[in-house]
Amino acid sequence: MTDKKNKVLNVLIPVYRPDAKLGHLLHMLNRQRLLPNKIVLMVTDDEKEEAREGNTLLARWISESQISVECHTLSKKEFDHGGTRNAGMGFCDGEYVLCMTQDAVPENEFLTEELLKPFEEAFCGAKNGCLGETELLVAYGRQMPAKGCKLLEQYTRSFNYPEESRIKTMADVPELGIKTFFASNVCALYKKNLFLKQGGFPEKTIFNEDMIFAGRAVKAGYGIAYVSGARVIHSHNLSGAEQFHRNFDLAVSQAEHPEVFAGIRSEGEGMKLVKTTALRLVKSGKGYLLPALIWSSGCKYVGYFLGKRYRRLPKGLIKACSMNKRYWGDR
Repeated sequence: MTDKKNKVLNVLIPVYRPDAKLGHLLHMLNRQRLLPNKIVLMVTDDEKEEAREGNTLLARWISESQISVECHTLSKKEFDHGGTRNAGMGFCDGEYVLCMTQDAVPENEFLTEELLKPFEEAFCGAKNGCLGETELLVAYGRQMPAKGCKLLEQYTRSFNYPEESRIKTMADVPELGIKTFFASNVCALYKKNLFLKQGGFPEKTIFNEDMIFAGRAVKAGYGIAYVSGARVIHSHNLSGAEQFHRNFDLAVSQAEHPEVFAGIRSEGEGMKLVKTTALRLVKSGKGYLLPALIWSSGCKYVGYFLGKRYRRLPKGLIKACSMNKRYWGDR
């Protein structure tokens, strides 16, 4: 551990019904070679009370942190993907703000240091890494599979988060399609003044606030850095039904923001993932997993197909398909 502090970096984490992973996350943030000077937790009323009570896990995790931890409260009704993070940005005073989720744990002590590199140097070791006149707005990290992660999810992680770092701009749309706009608030570092200049995250969105913001930023002429050396442990073993619901909401978010996604190739990336995964399974002697791949891929596709066309569906069916049923309220 080092006492060297990066005086310009804050960390922002929305917290809702946390488990032990949040404790591991706070512990690993305190082990960074470049320590953040503040951690901002956006919590509901229930978590605020837990933070105040000295005998709770949340209170203990906060008390053990050598980094200053602030808890700020929103009601459960106000708690969402974009608005919660926008509110949290108001409590951050650093030049850079690292957005994380409560279930992502830094793999080592180099996370903050690696994420800052693209902002501080040309980053020309990465593919398309020399920005020239383009200004970098966000850098996001690599998500690694957790212990017990299923093989298909491991392959998906390696497809979406490859070994090679890259900087993406509008010039990459013909090659990458919608992946040009990909960034993840599981672990993403924002230059705050540019973030505010771009208007922040969409206040009311079902899902995908990070990609909507990134798409707007790229279209405004900014760059996005994928930093493979900045690694967090984060994965899910989702069932077919969960994949369906997640992809339904993903597609809804895209349908609701045509200013970002209209005319951008998207389905091709899904097919590329399926073909790449199937080939890896066959080559590695795990062809017996092909039916599971077909099932999960089919669930994803049907969810995405319906989500893109949600306006044509009955309200009851929309809620049944959605992962975030509270989003629909009385609509």
